[in-house]
Amino acid sequence: MSTSPRRRTGLALVVLLCVAAIALAATAWPGDDEPHAAPAPPREAMLDVLDGPDGSERVQIDVTLHAPAETPAPAVLLAHGFGGDKHDVAEQARSLVARGFTVLTYSARGFGDSTGRIALNSPEYEVADARQLLDWMARQPEVLRDADGDPRVGVTGDSYGGALSLLLAGSDPRVDAIAPVMTYNDLNRALLPNAAQPDTAEPGVFKQAWAGLLFAAGNHSRPSVPPNATERTAADAGPTTPPPQSCGNFTSRVCRAYAELARTGRAGPDTQRLLHDISPKRVTGDIDAPTLLVQGQRDTLFGLDQADANARQITAAGGLVKTIWWNGGHDGDPPDAELRGKIADFLAFHLDAGPVPDPGTGFEYTVAGQAHRDDDAPARQVAVPTYPGLHGTTAEPQRFPLLGPPTRVINPPGGVPAATSSLPGVQRDGRGTEDTATDLPGQVASFATAPLDEQVVVAGTPRTRISVAAVPGQPASRDAVLFAKLYDVSPEGQRTLLGDAVAPLRVPDLPPDGTPVQTDVLLPGVVHPVEAGHRIELAVSSTDQAHALPEEPAVHRIGAAPGAALTVPSVPGSGSGAVLPVVALAGLAGIGGFWLLVWLCSLVARRARGRADPELEEVPLDVTGLGTSPGRGTAAVQDLSLRVERGQVVGLLGPNGAGKTTALRMVLGLVRPKTGRIRVFGHRVRPGAPVLSRVGSLVEGPGFLPHLSGVDNLRQHWAVTGRPPAQAGLDEVLRIAGLDEEAGRKVRTYSRGMQQRLVLAQAMLGLPDLLVLDEPANGLDPPQLHRMREILHRYAESGRAVLVSSHLLSEVEQTCTHAVVLHRGRAAASGTVAELVSAEGAVSFQVDEAQLAVESLRSLEGVGDVRAEAGRVHADLGRHPVPVAVNTLVEAGIAVHRVEPRRRLEDAFLQLVGEDQA
Repeated sequence: MSTSPRRRTGLALVVLLCVAAIALAATAWPGDDEPHAAPAPPREAMLDVLDGPDGSERVQIDVTLHAPAETPAPAVLLAHGFGGDKHDVAEQARSLVARGFTVLTYSARGFGDSTGRIALNSPEYEVADARQLLDWMARQPEVLRDADGDPRVGVTGDSYGGALSLLLAGSDPRVDAIAPVMTYNDLNRALLPNAAQPDTAEPGVFKQAWAGLLFAAGNHSRPSVPPNATERTAADAGPTTPPPQSCGNFTSRVCRAYAELARTGRAGPDTQRLLHDISPKRVTGDIDAPTLLVQGQRDTLFGLDQADANARQITAAGGLVKTIWWNGGHDGDPPDAELRGKIADFLAFHLDAGPVPDPGTGFEYTVAGQAHRDDDAPARQVAVPTYPGLHGTTAEPQRFPLLGPPTRVINPPGGVPAATSSLPGVQRDGRGTEDTATDLPGQVASFATAPLDEQVVVAGTPRTRISVAAVPGQPASRDAVLFAKLYDVSPEGQRTLLGDAVAPLRVPDLPPDGTPVQTDVLLPGVVHPVEAGHRIELAVSSTDQAHALPEEPAVHRIGAAPGAALTVPSVPGSGSGAVLPVVALAGLAGIGGFWLLVWLCSLVARRARGRADPELEEVPLDVTGLGTSPGRGTAAVQDLSLRVERGQVVGLLGPNGAGKTTALRMVLGLVRPKTGRIRVFGHRVRPGAPVLSRVGSLVEGPGFLPHLSGVDNLRQHWAVTGRPPAQAGLDEVLRIAGLDEEAGRKVRTYSRGMQQRLVLAQAMLGLPDLLVLDEPANGLDPPQLHRMREILHRYAESGRAVLVSSHLLSEVEQTCTHAVVLHRGRAAASGTVAELVSAEGAVSFQVDEAQLAVESLRSLEGVGDVRAEAGRVHADLGRHPVPVAVNTLVEAGIAVHRVEPRRRLEDAFLQLVGEDQA
């Protein structure tokens, strides 16, 4: 792609300015030349603490005291997350020590080398342990004291440790400041959420995937406990005794609760009481220590609603609260150094640990750049003087009418197959670029706003109102279990699930006669910018893989309540990091000029990447130098280049682990390449790129609903994309797939071959210009394979293109026009199938007079081995083209009936990759 001289000059000028600014910043950046005294080495200890309500036994808590060079100093009790131990927070401890704090890290009971059973932050166990740790800290010379037995101390921790900080501050007045990070308020609402409002005592829907992960994390193998307990908190503590038997490392009460939830999906009275007793909600009204609440915007375990509840309850009791939402969480990145610095500043101010400005009681949140527009879009920090809803302030809601008819949805028996909203515990990059959300046809009702006239930044908890009804004559249940979620839908049909989150709701006591029940729905709290021209879609599904689902089948009719609208909160404030539309270059100097020029550099580079290559605008796929590192479930690909032209069916071949599926997922924007470039019709491929709307794909099973017809399955799948029904091309797709006569039949009556043709029809919906298929011939018998070949040939011959991976070499030889052989992530060979199988001129001739043909071919100079076999003549023509050999035979009066490559594709494949790898 050529660049004009003027553009090259402009690019060079910007690059030159960037280099100059970097040099300027490097020389102007303030140094730290003053010597610092080294901190004391960490001090290890095994502390005996009284165990349980009666204190008749004891357990040992493994601690480390980190002290700065100058002591005594204000202290921080630093707790770890669930499943970890004190070593996980050692780096945080060192950074706090560098700020002048004395820090105590410890392994909570049941974790690391600490003994005892896990009671999930019980007041009688973990919280009592922490109070005894404060007693011990008050006796240490490295810790500053406000009075005898009263250390000047702040408490912080992530998740499990964050809840400990809240519970300890609500029960021990010695705590002077807390900074809980991505934690919970009420475990009943966090683990069994019910988004149906008004809030009732009706338990919600069990987060079984998250609970299972946490239960497994708590049941690691018990480490050996060092025999030398170096210190004790009570001189009269009795001997250590083995705890009663329970499931793994948990107390018997926790085990009974988890067993009930895992078995039934519901919380009985005892389980509800347990979750209440170990929740910060129980003590937030007693917290008067200054509180910094830090919550993740990408967190399906403890959402923004949990921090919101903590903020309101502590403030209502007269406490001082500052709130920060950041673009991370249990499903995203952990707090970075900048955010950890804000936590340290908050503790330093309220513990008098240095000259830092008052952090105040404001509210901050992060607006992330949108990946569907720009891979490098910057995040924007927004600051608001007061948290909305407190002290008379409110968010500014906007209302958008929801459009769409009522829809019947089915909950399949056992909840299988189920929709996917997110994969608990899988970290994403904060912009949804690894979106896993999938709604299944027949299981979802969708309602959408009109395209937005201007950008709207959703900041908080959207809400709406829906109606739910049983369907007379259909399977029914007393309760309806549903999952509401919001999508950002671009004009091209790209759908992004807001926050990767869903709002489960249980609607009880549905009338069997079909009378609808209306209920308010609180959607997941999110921060997400929706661009002008985009729509917001409300999807209400009957299933979700991350939650416990009813076993019995049921059919419900879901609709938007009459006059219902989607109410979206927005919190305007002053921002930083926002992109400015107009920039004046004059007078730039120092650090500010440096950052502005860096932004200019990134802007120029992004715009250059975003342009389509005019030379490739008619090429369905061009891949150059593609590479990625191996990861979980993906193979490494190295320096892969290939091109797919219109009219071609290109096959990817290779042994297992060669990288075929990884390559296809990169082409589809599902895996980000480490090196190289992918262009579809000249446009760079990124997650959510608009050009991907011209690509149809099958890389995983489609999950058809057997009770629906083939055409209804296709209609439901297309409806999920949010694109107009007229663009689906249903009639042509069914004709190409050979299903036009069987489309009205229920899928459960389809043969395996018909189901596979329906798979291809689904991938062809919208008649995309490029079709990408992963192993579409799996499980097909020869007649079905023949039918599939015809479908792919017809599709390519219509002016489109197909890229297909397969391990069936003979099938690729008969189906594909071109092939790329992958071996250990690299392209071992590529070209037309004929070129690959006829390497080195090996050709077979079917002739009338075989012996005469052998003599005639041997007369050609440079011909290799020529021999007759079973009425055929096999010849190594060397560098002679096949037409020359045919002319030689014809001139000798020999009738040539058939000419074909001597080798099969399998022979070429084995030669390229080796039999041991095939």
